[in-house]
Amino acid sequence: MHQDLKNKLFQEEAMTPSNPKWEFAITRVGKLYQKEYESRSEFERDYNRILNSSAYSRLKHKTQVFYATSNDHVCTRIEHVNIVASIAKTIARSLGLNVELVEAIAFGHDLGHSPFGHHGERIIAEIMMEENFPQPFWHEKNSLRMVDYLETLPNYYGEYDNLNLTYAVRDGIVCHCGEVDENSLKPRDKFVELQTMNKGQYMPFTYEGCVVKISDKLAYIGRDIQDATIYGLFTKKDFAVLKQIAQTFTKEQVKLKQINPTSLIYQLVTDLCQNSNPDIGLTFTKENYELMNQVKHFIFEKVCMNKRLEPFMDYASLVIRTIYKFLKNYYAGMDTISYLKRDTKLYPTLIVDFRKWLIKYSNIDLDLRKLRKYNNKVIYDIEDINDYKQAIIDFISCMTDKYIMRVYHDLIAL
Repeated sequence: MHQDLKNKLFQEEAMTPSNPKWEFAITRVGKLYQKEYESRSEFERDYNRILNSSAYSRLKHKTQVFYATSNDHVCTRIEHVNIVASIAKTIARSLGLNVELVEAIAFGHDLGHSPFGHHGERIIAEIMMEENFPQPFWHEKNSLRMVDYLETLPNYYGEYDNLNLTYAVRDGIVCHCGEVDENSLKPRDKFVELQTMNKGQYMPFTYEGCVVKISDKLAYIGRDIQDATIYGLFTKKDFAVLKQIAQTFTKEQVKLKQINPTSLIYQLVTDLCQNSNPDIGLTFTKENYELMNQVKHFIFEKVCMNKRLEPFMDYASLVIRTIYKFLKNYYAGMDTISYLKRDTKLYPTLIVDFRKWLIKYSNIDLDLRKLRKYNNKVIYDIEDINDYKQAIIDFISCMTDKYIMRVYHDLIAL
């Protein structure tokens, strides 16, 4: 008999106008333009702004686990985001939480991922450490940087403004890391300045943010198995280990030749919805929490660290470091644009696009900014070499796998 999982136990905790934290949650840094008639909620508007952003579109050509995949059935970052949203909405509906908030956080949570996935993230972090940047690079914080400063949409006057999302959505994005190391998640009560946050410092401000945090982990442990199987990364011994993990924690999997990723996610989502309550937070049973962690460990060891990925990791390091060094060498203070323009014919795509980037986000040509209707925040002082280096890092972090490979090959082609 079908069992209804919609217990709605978290209705009073949902981020709605009756929640004591509501006014903080819907706060925006700047004023968002208003239509005469607006049928959407604050979080629905955020979802629409994220969905229509260029950063969201680029996710379809960004690595999830397998770099620059040409296989139509292997997960890219945009599919991962959609899977996270699907899982999170299922949990939110069951528990009585705000589905619109969950959806906005889920669709925005990975906008700051670099090209080449987590390996690209590590390379950029290494460069920033070597160059003595004041803050380290981590993709959750970069996602916040993306929605706060780098991504823009045209307003009614055709001017390009920053997204200006609500606090609850921005918070869920920067606190989304799926590395859940404790089996009980509750939101924090404290309202903190998000741009000053350190990695892993705080739990999300809302239960909806906590749901996305868990869903991020569930999404990748399910889909990574499926994709690794498509690429033939598992040996017979690996499949035997997966089967043993399944047999240990659930009777339903015993007769299967291997663990079923979709059934695994269903089991964990069901377990979470059945065992969570506001007193203890979002919680799995001890057995299913252990199941989740064992599968996660297996994926890290057999997929993420697979030797077949090493050649591409070396290539990715070469590509990112080469482009960073190439653009850094053009720095000449307020004359940087002129130096870049000099080599436009040699490197038309990279040089032209980076010049546009500097004009949009720096003070290098304020008249041209105005002419192009850039109303977004100026975040780089071009007379500061450190700001210029940050501009390169931001520019690279926005690139897709396809784009960065194309401009790299433009650099080495004679």
